[in-house]
Amino acid sequence: MIELRPFDSLGGANHGWLDAKHHFSFADYHDPARARWGNLRVWNDDTIAPKTGFPPHPHRDMEIITYVREGAITHQDSLGNKGRTEAGDVQVMSAGTGVTHSEYNMEDVTTRIFQIWIIPTRNGEAPQWGAKPFPKGDRSGHFVTLASGYASDGDALPIRADARVVGATLKAGETAEYPIGKDRKAYLVPAVGAVEIEGVRVNARDGAAVRDLDTLVVTAIEDSEIVLVDAA
Repeated sequence: MIELRPFDSLGGANHGWLDAKHHFSFADYHDPARARWGNLRVWNDDTIAPKTGFPPHPHRDMEIITYVREGAITHQDSLGNKGRTEAGDVQVMSAGTGVTHSEYNMEDVTTRIFQIWIIPTRNGEAPQWGAKPFPKGDRSGHFVTLASGYASDGDALPIRADARVVGATLKAGETAEYPIGKDRKAYLVPAVGAVEIEGVRVNARDGAAVRDLDTLVVTAIEDSEIVLVDAA
């Protein structure tokens, strides 16, 4: 089953410095039909103006993955971590027992990110943060695991959840497959471009909620950059 969630149907709010769109209930947007998708709790599509950002604020017991689509995001936290994550790259913060962090667009250009929250399988552990480059060329024509709760995905950023975050870049006409399994759920968003899944067109920044499918077959209608969460 493919449930299309067009970009225009998403919740959200424009705060001036931040134009946020919410695939799931978040902040003042509440839709009981879009509360979560398995253990995927949040998928925010954030556009952040230059020289602005999220001031220090706390989190706990959540896996927070940031996929940078354009520009760059600068992270700083109460653990002493500081890092700048550029377009196409990924950062992960395991909030654990509690952490305070800020995320700023220190650039002279607009930054666009997907921020993804996944409910952890393990609580009570110390918070941690990490970031890693994932060159788009390495994802050309196939899915690459960006963040994972499984030790077998050794090159991915670790998360404490029964989930994976994967990405692919496809030229128009190319097809990529991802094995889901009928006991799992997936949520896919093209950062750019447009793709087709099971006869359903998914445009840039639309969401596709997938279930009851052994293998996800994605065909690019246009040159596309895809992010997908494999959720329990």
